Formats: sequence, structure tokens, C-alpha cells
Amino acid sequence: MSTASLRRDHELIEKVIKAMETTIQLLVKGKQIPESILTPVIDFSKNFTDVCHHSKEENALFPALEQAGMPRNMGPIAMMLIDHERSREIGKQMEESAKEYIESGNSSNLINDMKQYTEHITEHLWKENNKLFLMAEARLQYVSEKVDKQLNDIEEHKLKETGKTRDHYEKLVESLTQDVSKQGN
Repeated sequence: MSTASLRRDHELIEKVIKAMETTIQLLVKGKQIPESILTPVIDFSKNFTDVCHHSKEENALFPALEQAGMPRNMGPIAMMLIDHERSREIGKQMEESAKEYIESGNSSNLINDMKQYTEHITEHLWKENNKLFLMAEARLQYVSEKVDKQLNDIEEHKLKETGKTRDHYEKLVESLTQDVSKQGN
């Protein structure tokens, strides 16, 4: 089905969100978080979530839904595009506050930005998983192979542009999960 690839992305994104939530708790408690944890979080948020995943939706899923009669300028597609833009804005803020934290040790902006990001992405993923993807599965069942191929092609192309692979990000997420867990002990 044409949302399977996107749902797999969501599973990876959700793991990073959990690691970020743990990181926030550690920062609030005054624990120092090393750059070796923050850099992968920023990389994943920027390059996997935004560049790869959002591109798959914006360049394959949404156009397919438009062809199936769903308008782009209102309704679910318009809301998802607004959410994607907000994700980018918060992601850029989070990248800046992570740099500030690494340089100064001041975690207040980083905590705030990470909270905003995790809350926003959690809500966004819920809307997609429980609303948009159900609509997509119903509307795109006759073109699902075509959409699946487009999603896979976009993922491969976008990740190639970053010089990374899906396997790289899957390993990054596992490493990140373990590293953040060690910080809490």
C-alpha cells in the first residue's frame, strides 16, 4: 500500500522523538548532553525527517491525492504543508539552540525548542497516521504501485543528495537510542 514506506519512516521518527524526550528530561535535570548525541538528532531531523520524508509526501503522496480529487490549497494537504513548514522552522531554531548549548552550556533555548519540536512532530504524525494515510489508502488503492515506486525513488534520490542511505539513518537511530539511554544511567 502506498503509505507503507511513510509509516516505516514514522516508526524511525518516533524513536528519535522518544530519544529527544529523554534528552529534554536529562537537560532539565542539569545533565550535560554531549555533542555526539545532539549532532545526530539535528542531522536526522533536518535530513531524514524534512529532506527525505517530507519530500516523499510533498512530491509523491500529495500530488497523487490531488489527482484523486483532494485539493492542495485547503483541507488535509494544506494542513500537512503548513505542518511541514512549521517543522522546518522549529528544526532550524533547534539547530541554532543546539549550537548555542554546545558553545555555552546554556540549555534553556534548546530545551524549549526540543519540546516544541517533539510536541509538533508527535501531533503531526498522529494526524498523518490516523487521518491522512487512511484517506490515502482509500483513494489511492488503484495507483498504489505507482505511488510506492515514486516514494522509493524520492527517498533514494534525497538521501543520495545528503550522502547517506536509509541504512545509515536506521543505524543512527539505534545508536542514538542506546546513547541517550546510557546518559540517563
